Amino acid sequence: MKYLFFSWLVVFVGSWIIYVQYSTYTELCRGKDCKKIICDKYKTGVIDGPACNSLCVTETLYFGKCLSTKPNNQMYLGIWGNLPGVVKCQMEQALHLDFGTELEPRKEIVLFDKPTRGTTVQKFKEMVYSLFKAKLGDQGNLSELVNLILTVADGDKDGQVSLGEAKSAWALLQLNEFLLMVILQDKEHTPKLMGFCGDLYVMESVEYTSLYGISLPWVIELFIPSGFRRSMDQLFTPSWPRKAKIAIGLLEFVEDVFHGPYGNFLMCDISAKNLGYNDKYDLKMVDMRKIVPETNLKEIIKDRHCESDLDCVYGTDCRTSCDQSTMKCTSEVIQPNLAKACLLLKDYLLRGAPSEIREELEKQLYSCIALKVTANQMEMEHSLILNNLKTLLWKKISYTNDS
Repeated sequence: MKYLFFSWLVVFVGSWIIYVQYSTYTELCRGKDCKKIICDKYKTGVIDGPACNSLCVTETLYFGKCLSTKPNNQMYLGIWGNLPGVVKCQMEQALHLDFGTELEPRKEIVLFDKPTRGTTVQKFKEMVYSLFKAKLGDQGNLSELVNLILTVADGDKDGQVSLGEAKSAWALLQLNEFLLMVILQDKEHTPKLMGFCGDLYVMESVEYTSLYGISLPWVIELFIPSGFRRSMDQLFTPSWPRKAKIAIGLLEFVEDVFHGPYGNFLMCDISAKNLGYNDKYDLKMVDMRKIVPETNLKEIIKDRHCESDLDCVYGTDCRTSCDQSTMKCTSEVIQPNLAKACLLLKDYLLRGAPSEIREELEKQLYSCIALKVTANQMEMEHSLILNNLKTLLWKKISYTNDS
């Protein structure tokens, strides 16, 4: 009788856990809702874009496996015709610098309210220029970026930007990831933009959607302790030469966003789940939503009220300090992107590292992690450490098949 009771108890508890997790899954994965909102706007002529017809009419753009981690940021593996891709859609208004505050419900009426009917192309260019000036700072080459955006917005490539295409482009430009994809569209480690419809967009697919580990069904994930899961992740990684090639890719991406053509971007969530790689072990970014323009972040955070340094954090990795005399956050981020990348790579690279370079590799990684934005000659030191790390790794793998 006792064993029967415990058996029923295990079944009951297990069923309850699965129910709770399933409810969470259905809240996270709302692809049908996302498609309905976008297609309703497209069919009423509010928005337009190169992915609209495939999504809403011919239905050759499919939503596949759900990768969403937050209800407001929908993310799916998808198929567009015969091409694999990643589909992303915003279910609520994006407040990019929310510092943990709750997002407001998506406002249907005003979501695609700009530009209004009668807006000329010149006026739209001025709107985009003003937006970039606020996000990226007053830089001399912003006009080039505006022209680039108009080229992307012209989804049907007819040489004109329709009102529907302009509304889609304006909504997408509020998203840091979309802006970064356009700015870095020719860079190796940035996924290519395949198309868009409203604020839904499709980007290049990545074969491996995490830096390490294996993908398990969510039911199995429930019963694996986090400590054991971390140990298991470290076991399921590529060979060391391949890890070194992936790591070089991350270092190159850090170079891409560090004082790029339109200013510096800050990587505010450098975690394994946001980095992936292809079948040739070239790094590809999976999620760039927490990579934000430095000018934009500084402007927002500098007057934020704080009690301690813990109140001055955006994402998980962009931290400033709390000025106790004014009880306001300072604007200078403490750690540069490179230091955060090296912290992520430390265990990844040291595990299984060849004995002849392990000591030097460890020394360089710790020097990298110690980098501070406020240090004298930080930019020179940043470049030196980054180049030394890349050289050390390339020398070791350059004559292997994995290079």
